[in-house]
Formats: sequence, structure tokens, C-alpha cells
Amino acid sequence: MSLRIQPTAQVDESAEVGDGSSVWELAQIREGARLGEGCVIGRGAYVGSGVRMGDNCKLQNYALVYEPAELGDGVFIGPAVVLTNDHNPRSVDPEGRQKRGGDWEAVGVTIADGASVGARSVCVAPVAIGRWAMVAAGAVVTKDVPDFALVAGVPARRIGWVGRAGVRLAEREGEPGVWECPRSGALYEEKDGTLQEREGEREREQEQEQDR
Repeated sequence: MSLRIQPTAQVDESAEVGDGSSVWELAQIREGARLGEGCVIGRGAYVGSGVRMGDNCKLQNYALVYEPAELGDGVFIGPAVVLTNDHNPRSVDPEGRQKRGGDWEAVGVTIADGASVGARSVCVAPVAIGRWAMVAAGAVVTKDVPDFALVAGVPARRIGWVGRAGVRLAEREGEPGVWECPRSGALYEEKDGTLQEREGEREREQEQEQDR
């Protein structure tokens, strides 16, 4: 696999960008950042110092990922998304002196494998977004998001569940607490406000993919 970095992109010498990744025009990747294989960094996107990203992540145009964010494998960050790093931002201290790097403690956003964050949404650190969760466009996330949750609004609230395919799940008729993906047929079980894949469903999905 080859690494593609456009001439107008700025990638610090100490940053690590995995094989097969693409860094597009005017993107900036700061010192100490570490990106996995097959990542796509869109035009004008920003990756802060020491940020960690897994394999096959997509960071769309003008998204801002501030340190110390951590993204798992297969995370999607939509256009103009902001992952913040200061819960109580101030330019100056109480005496009016300009604050420097050592005058505040950065807090980060953590996004687990497969999750998606929609265009122009804001994740206010510290916050964690669970596996395969989906944040709707324009949402403001101020609380942790469970695995497979679909959240929307300001502040973001759960409005449903999504599966690995990214499609909103439908509750199965006659089986309360059992949710089904309209696209793949995969089943999920809701317990105490959390959603889990039904045992054996992932293996069944993989077998179906191999048969296609």
C-alpha cells in the first residue's frame, strides 16, 4: 500500500501516518499524532498533537480533532465536525493574563470502533462515543453515547438504535427489546438502556458476506 500526501498538506516529521492513507490539500497533522493504515484526511482537516486514530478512519473536510482525542478503527468524522479539548475555555486567567499551554489541562473525546459523527456536530470533551454509535448532523454531544446509539439534537439525546450497517433498527414485532437491522437482518437485544448484538449474530453476518 502507498501513502499519499498532497503538497499543500502539513504533516509534522514526528507524526506517524499508516500505509494506504491519504492526506488531502491544506490538511494539518501535528507533532506526535499517530494514524493507522488506510485513513483519509480531508481538505483543511486538523489533527492535533498526539491524537491517536486507528485503521480505516475517515476525517472529512475541515473537521477539527483536538488533542488528546482517541479514535478507534473505522471511525467516520463528518465535514466541519469539532472534537473539543477544554471543558471550561478561557483566553485569560482571572487576573487577565493570557493563558498558555501549561495553564490548563486538556481533556479529550474518545470514539470507539465503527462510530460515526455527522457533519457540523460538536463533541464537548470529556465525552466518550461507543462502538458503532451514530451522532446526527448538527448535534452537540455533552454526555457519553452508548454502543449502537443514535443521538441527535442540542444537547444530543438518544432517539433510537443503529446497527453495524448504519441503518436505524426496528423493534421486532412480538419480541419486546429485540431490534432488527432492516438491511442485514442482524438482531440486537436491549437490556437496561444498552444494546448488544445477539450471540452468534456477528458470525452469521460474516458468513452471509462470504456467500455473496
